[in-house]
Amino acid sequence: MSWERVYRLVKKIPRGRVTTYGELARALRLRGGARAAGYAMAACPNGRGIPWHRVVGAGGRLIIREPYAGLQRRLLETEGVTIEGHRIDMQRYAWPKAKKKPAGRRRAKTS
Repeated sequence: MSWERVYRLVKKIPRGRVTTYGELARALRLRGGARAAGYAMAACPNGRGIPWHRVVGAGGRLIIREPYAGLQRRLLETEGVTIEGHRIDMQRYAWPKAKKKPAGRRRAKTS
């Protein structure tokens, strides 16, 4: 299976921003969801400029194991992403930015 579509989208994530495996899967309608996105990132080829480190687990969790976990942390920190424990503040660093829902008009209850 070719993961080129996944890699093209990951290349669009700007410096200092992150997305989740689930968001990648939703955006590309990947069969297998977040797990499939994880497989794609695990198979990410070297030397192609794919910023694999900008893809994190649900809720901004860093879930990659060593030896790559430390590298992911360092790469994100050099881009200005603040990591507290093993989490990233997705309100601040998520890509694409979550759109705020406009305040809807409340309907009056009729009895």
